[in-house]
Amino acid sequence: MKLPIKLHTRLFLSISALIAVALIGLLVGLVSVLHLAREQSVQTRSNLDFINLTLNMRQELSNSLFQMLDGAPNPQSLAAAQKRFQEYLQQVEGQMRKPEQLAILEDVKQRYQRFSDYLRAPPAGYGELRADRGFQQTLNALRTRIYDLQRSYVVTLERMQDEAHDRAVIIALLLALIGVAILVTGVVTANGIARRFTGPIDGLAKAAERISQGNFDVQLPTSQIAEFTLLSRRFGNMAQALHRLSQTNVEALVAGQRRLQAVLDSIDYGLVILDPQGNIEHANPVACRQLGWNENHLGESLIAALERPEIETSVQRVLAGGALDAAPEDLEIRVDDEVRLLAWSLTPVNHADGRSVGALMVLRDVTEQRAFDRVRNEFVLRASHELRTPVTGMHMAFGLLRERLKVAPESREAFLLQTVDEETHRLVQLINDLLDYSRHQSGLQRPEKLPSEIGDLLEEARARHADEARERDVELAVELLHTPLPRVSLDPKQLARVFDNLLSNALRHTPAGGRIVIQAMRQNEQLLMAVQDNGEGIAYAQQGRVFEPFVQIGSQKGGAGLGLALCKEIIRQHGGRIGVVSRPGQGTQIFMTLPT
Repeated sequence: MKLPIKLHTRLFLSISALIAVALIGLLVGLVSVLHLAREQSVQTRSNLDFINLTLNMRQELSNSLFQMLDGAPNPQSLAAAQKRFQEYLQQVEGQMRKPEQLAILEDVKQRYQRFSDYLRAPPAGYGELRADRGFQQTLNALRTRIYDLQRSYVVTLERMQDEAHDRAVIIALLLALIGVAILVTGVVTANGIARRFTGPIDGLAKAAERISQGNFDVQLPTSQIAEFTLLSRRFGNMAQALHRLSQTNVEALVAGQRRLQAVLDSIDYGLVILDPQGNIEHANPVACRQLGWNENHLGESLIAALERPEIETSVQRVLAGGALDAAPEDLEIRVDDEVRLLAWSLTPVNHADGRSVGALMVLRDVTEQRAFDRVRNEFVLRASHELRTPVTGMHMAFGLLRERLKVAPESREAFLLQTVDEETHRLVQLINDLLDYSRHQSGLQRPEKLPSEIGDLLEEARARHADEARERDVELAVELLHTPLPRVSLDPKQLARVFDNLLSNALRHTPAGGRIVIQAMRQNEQLLMAVQDNGEGIAYAQQGRVFEPFVQIGSQKGGAGLGLALCKEIIRQHGGRIGVVSRPGQGTQIFMTLPT
C-alpha cells in the first residue's frame, strides 16, 4: 500500500526534478562549449605558431640568399642566419606529430643541407650562383618543401575547423535533445500533476452535484495526495451531516405541514389556498362542504371550479399583489339542491421580497344571516314607515298646540313643552334615518347618478356648515390637491348627505381652535376624497366598528349612530369604499374612493 504524499511535497519533487534536468542539460552544454572553445583556441595558437616559424624560416633563407647574391657575403651574418634557420627548424620539428609532415621536414633538412653546402663553398664563386643551375634547383626545391610544410599545416587547420564545426553541431544536437527531454519531462510532469489534481476535483464536483439533487449516496474519489485524501474524507463527513440535516428538516417540514393542515381543517371558515397561477392548492373540509368539492378539484383553476368568470378580474388583481377595493358580492352556490350564500374575501400571500406566492380565499356561510338581515330590514322598513306618519302627525299637532298654549317663558311648563318638542323632532329624525338606511340596504333607494363637479360639491358642503364652524371656532377649508379634477358620475343629493354626516361628526369631535379640511385628489383611476380633523380621534379598539349601525364613538354622543353606516351604504352603491385612519388625540380622517 502506497503512503499518501502531501501535495506540496509532490509539487516540490516534480518541479525540482524538472529543474535538475534543465540544469544538467545546461551544464553539459556549457562544459561542451567551453571544452570545444579551449581546444580550438589551443590548436589555433599552435598552428599560428607553426606558420610563424615557417615564415621565419623562409625569411632567414631569403636573408642568406640576398647576402650570397651580393658577391661578398659576411660570414658572420651567414652563420647567424643559418643558426636561426636551424633553431626554427628544430622548433617546427618539436610541434610535428604526423608522419607525412615529418617526411616533409626531413626533406627540408636534406635540401637545406645542400643549400648550406653552396653557401660554404660555391663552385664558381658567390657571384656566379645566380647562373648556377644546380643552385637554382636546390633553392626552388627548398622553398617548395617549406611551402608544402606550410600547406600541410593549413590543411590540418582547415580539417580541425571542420572537426570543430562537427563537434559544435553535435553539441547543438545534444543541447536540442536535452531541451526536448526537458520539454517532454515538463509535459509529462504537468500532465501527471493535472491528472492527479483534476481527477479528484472532478469526482468531488460530480459528488457535489448529486448531493445538490438530493442524492446523498455518492462514491467519493480516492487519491495518493494527502490533501485530497483529507478533503475527500471531510467532504464525506459533510455529506453525511447534510443527509442527517436534510432528514431532520424534511421531518420537521412534514410535521409543520401536518400541524398547519390540522389548524386549517379545524377553522370554522372555509379556506382555499391558491398558487401563483390561481390554481387550487388546498381546501379545508369546511370549504369542501360549502362548495361541494372533492379531491378532484385540487390543481384546478379557481374560476373554473367555481364557474364564476365574473370574479376573474378580482382574482388576477389579488394574485398580482393587489387588494380588493370593497367587499365583493356574495357567491350563490347550489349544493345538493340547496342554494347557499357565501361571503368571501381574497388576500394576497407575498414573499418577503414582495413576490406573490399565491392567495388565500376565506369563505363564510351567510345564508341565514342574509335571511335575517332581509327580515330585519323589512321589519325596520315597515315599522319606520308605519311609525313615520303618526309620529310626524303628533309632532305637527304638538307644534300647533304649543303655539296656542300661553305659558310663562321661564316657567316649568315652558321647559317641558320645549323638551317634548325636541324629543319629538329627534324621534322623527331617527325614524327618517332608519327608513333611509333600510331603503339603501335593501336596494329600494338607488342613486340617481349625474356627471358632477367634485369641487362644487365640496364648496357647497363647506358653505352649509360654515356658520356652525364659526360658532365652534373651528376652521373649515377645502383642498383640491389635483386640478382640474375629473367629472364623476354620482348622485349629488346622496353625496351631499354623506358630507353633511361627516362634517357634523367632525365638528362635534373637534375642539375650539381646531381645523377641518375637506380634501379631493385623483389616485390612478379613482377619485379620493377625505374629511380630516385634528380633534380627539378614535380609539384603536373602536375603529373597526365605526361604520356599523347604532354604534356611537367618542365622548360626544348624539344621534342614533346611523350616520356613518348610511355613508357606507351610499358609497357602496356608488361602487366605492370608505375607511378611517385615526390616532387617539391627533385627529381622524374618513376617506372615500369613487371610480372615475
